[in-house]
Amino acid sequence: MIKTAFITGAASGIGRALAENLANSGVALYLTDVNEAGLKDVQKDLQDRQVNVQIGVLDVSDRAAFEDHAKRAVETIGDIDIVFNNAGVSLSDMVHTGSYEDYHWLMDINFWGVVHGTKAFLDDMLARKTGHIVNISSVFGLVGVPSQSAYCAAKHAVKGFNESLYYELIGTGVQVHSVHPGGIDTNIVVNGRQKQNLSGKVSTDDVQENFKPQAITTPAKAAETIMNGVRKGEYKILIGPDARALDRMSRWFPKLWQKLFYKRATKDIQRAS
Repeated sequence: MIKTAFITGAASGIGRALAENLANSGVALYLTDVNEAGLKDVQKDLQDRQVNVQIGVLDVSDRAAFEDHAKRAVETIGDIDIVFNNAGVSLSDMVHTGSYEDYHWLMDINFWGVVHGTKAFLDDMLARKTGHIVNISSVFGLVGVPSQSAYCAAKHAVKGFNESLYYELIGTGVQVHSVHPGGIDTNIVVNGRQKQNLSGKVSTDDVQENFKPQAITTPAKAAETIMNGVRKGEYKILIGPDARALDRMSRWFPKLWQKLFYKRATKDIQRAS
């Protein structure tokens, strides 16, 4: 039974939706984000649910800070039954123009943040022989797409990390869940760094305009899908019809997928020019 939860990236998007979903079930929450104002807003909204909601400003790339918040979470809401390593950022740029600084920035958050969040709670869960670790990858952790090399690399890394952890946890009572969202209606583009794609230099508004039609799943639906998967003990959780279709296409017809995606990318370039 899940009584306590730790969520990163909880000020908006999937993280906030998970907090709302769990609060409805009476789960005590420790919510983190770099956005303090957003966290306070979530905490205020959840006050009427009559659950213990603690918040903490956290940059998940900071290992020491993560470990401090993990200890504080246990002190304020009790042993953590489930951790959601959800915090993430986006970056649009080409490999040949992308800066090392941007690559490190994204990897430190999207990959190392997951590692920090997993290891901060894993020893305690193993000792108690119970717990859930929910690590957010992406459909871009299943395939690669142009101008998203850093993001795809990080999400593929999370996928591989999860697969290794899955086998290590067999028989321990602790479960890892690898989550692969498709297009979710969140602020990840707005809060990211958008610089260049196949058609040339882009602005955040350009990328957001292209992303919006693809963001076909609401955060609330994403949270519901994740929690249903957790309750069923599912390892791989695909969110949205686009994620399910892409997963099948890339596995069953990899060459056809590459051709179809290339055609779509070419059309996008022609439309932008």
